Amino acid sequence: MLASLRGSLRASLAFLPRLSQSRTYATEIWKNSVNTETKAAFTREEALFKTYKVTNPGRRHLKRPLNEHLWEGRPIRQLTIARRKGGGRNSHGHITVRHRGGGHRQRIRVVDFHRREPGIHDVIRIEYDPGRSAHIALLRNRDKSAEGQKRWTYILAPQGMRQGDEVQSFRQGIPKGFVPGFDFDFDEKEEKGATPQTSSQSLALGLLRTLTLKPGNVLPLRLIPPGTTVHNVSLKPDGPGILIRSAGSSGQVVTHEEDGRYVHVQLQSGEIRKVLRGCCATIGKVSNPLWKLRNLSKAGRSRWLGRRPSVRGVAMNANDHPHGGGRGKSKSNKDPVSIWGWGTKGTRTRKPGPKGPKNSNKMVIRERPRGVEKRGGAKS
Repeated sequence: MLASLRGSLRASLAFLPRLSQSRTYATEIWKNSVNTETKAAFTREEALFKTYKVTNPGRRHLKRPLNEHLWEGRPIRQLTIARRKGGGRNSHGHITVRHRGGGHRQRIRVVDFHRREPGIHDVIRIEYDPGRSAHIALLRNRDKSAEGQKRWTYILAPQGMRQGDEVQSFRQGIPKGFVPGFDFDFDEKEEKGATPQTSSQSLALGLLRTLTLKPGNVLPLRLIPPGTTVHNVSLKPDGPGILIRSAGSSGQVVTHEEDGRYVHVQLQSGEIRKVLRGCCATIGKVSNPLWKLRNLSKAGRSRWLGRRPSVRGVAMNANDHPHGGGRGKSKSNKDPVSIWGWGTKGTRTRKPGPKGPKNSNKMVIRERPRGVEKRGGAKS
């Protein structure tokens, strides 16, 4: 009996090294395994944003978009003007816009929103603009006779534009002989609403769109096919670009009215409005789309940008705000309103489009989605 117990004990002891060795191998394999999806997500995060080592509380949540292609030097001084700040006050010294004041000194970049100069322009560099959320591009006109602001200009940089690219403005129309081996008055045909009938005309139109529909080029809306992504849209045929100019925003040409004067353009908010066919737009999407995902991390950076603190209404006295006064932190069953008593948080204070006053905004075809429609649900 004792001999049998000794034999079984020796067998179990002999098996222990092999068991521990297999466990060690399994542990090493588990340590070396990497979740590829998680690693890819962290790599993508590091490639898109610049974060900082936490040496103080002001850097703990600081996150900025990583834009290594930006010019680190100074702008062209002839294309800038000093920004004079008024702190949100009018000519009488009364505050008409709250939460403004202070901030770092800035120089306004003179951006060309008209793009009247034809011909090829070379992109010299992409720069940061303190006066806007999007980046700007410095262009140089290839025409050697151009001088001053006709030779050097700033424009809104579309997404993907880099140093060495070429852009053109077709605001004055398509030049003669632009399509090689095919002379065709595109402007006249487009004004009449004509469409190409022969295969050669269809080929010329396709070649024209291939040569002109490039990010950064400016075209009249009548020459832009439906479905094209645009920005910097003007509202007058000879006016500057006004709509869709903030970072990461874009619009889309929806349709052309048959034998009409207007083109339907969908804005960033989802609103669809009519724009004259002679108005111009820039091809592409506005640069710096990650701007809205940045984190300033501390209140001091807001002050550097010229933003003064905003105090909550419930923290004020009753004579300073409709939500002020009372015991405790509550607005006491009141509807949320502004400091002047206007309804907020869903209350409509303006009625544009067909639902508003007569001719308040007759160019709006479909208003921007609100509420359930904005969240992707069905209307009840």
